[in-house]
Amino acid sequence: MIRTTQRLMTAMILLAVPALAGAQVTPAAAHTPPDDTQSIKVGAVVLYDYTYTKAPKAKDAAGNLISPSAFNVSRTYINVTGNISHLVSFRITEDIARETGSGSSLGGSLNYRLKYGFAQINLDDVTGNWKQTYLRLGIQQTPFIDYDEGIYRYRFQGSVFAERDGGVGSSDAGVGFHTNLPSNYGDIQVGYFNGEGYAKAEANNQKSFQIRGSIRPMATGSMTARGLRLTAFYNTNHIVKDAPSTKLIAQATFEHTRFNAAFDYLRTADQTLPTTSKTEADGWSFYVTPFFHQKGNGLEGLVRYDSFRPNKTSANARRNRAIAGLAYWFPHPGGGATAALLLDYEQVTFANFTTSQDKQQRIALHGLINF
Repeated sequence: MIRTTQRLMTAMILLAVPALAGAQVTPAAAHTPPDDTQSIKVGAVVLYDYTYTKAPKAKDAAGNLISPSAFNVSRTYINVTGNISHLVSFRITEDIARETGSGSSLGGSLNYRLKYGFAQINLDDVTGNWKQTYLRLGIQQTPFIDYDEGIYRYRFQGSVFAERDGGVGSSDAGVGFHTNLPSNYGDIQVGYFNGEGYAKAEANNQKSFQIRGSIRPMATGSMTARGLRLTAFYNTNHIVKDAPSTKLIAQATFEHTRFNAAFDYLRTADQTLPTTSKTEADGWSFYVTPFFHQKGNGLEGLVRYDSFRPNKTSANARRNRAIAGLAYWFPHPGGGATAALLLDYEQVTFANFTTSQDKQQRIALHGLINF
């Protein structure tokens, strides 16, 4: 309102000045027009690994008891980004992942599919202090996973807790909105999506509404205090009509010059059909990534623990995951490209499950290229 009033006053003054005979008008300061240079950029992400499975043992085609091991490229992305003008931009990301279906002649092959494909309409011209305000249309990042991975940074070891155990999708087709709160106090992201995820077509007329809000409660405090962020995420959907599915996440993260850390609490409730009972699940996750030299440069550690209860009616049945690793992030002077190697150990145990499940133990060397 204040800005609108100021603009009206300025317009009235400019109209009145020429009517004053002999008046001398001082030229206004030069206005710097927005940069409307059209551009296009290409980037790539490669996630690769060598994984040795210590447990459980498996049998080969001859019946020999073995510990499986494999070289693998788990994911590669080709990113194409561009600007039509300062108002309109776009992103296309092709995802190359392994086909795991058994009924296809392509089973085991690496398939090429679309992960992101969206247009972005930038609204900063009209939102004042609310920067990074935009509207996205197409297949795009959902509000929580991309935000979470920006802090965790070890997606190349495996997906984050909310995706791996909570079933929160990383990308979907729909419309999304994002804006930053003034003075770096946080951001808000909202989306209305198909709900099936980017890898599947829409199956019905039900849609997923997702919202994430993150705040820095001490944004104007000391450099250390600014590292604290509190986040809430909510996803409401329906598997079919009258069969709701909801996901709720509460998260606290802390970013410091010496480490990143986070704690997540997750709760889900899913009903596959109106005639079936609702399945409620919950769990929590904690991680810390100490930097021995500098974030993204040199040695880093990774310690993570997830605990998930797939069905709250079975109060003592839990899937617990422990991950510990040592990473080296290669120096990258003069650019935003990154490369890293991570040697890690992962153990998954299943406590008090009705059907007994074997403990899983894996030792892996994971690699990342992000250019």
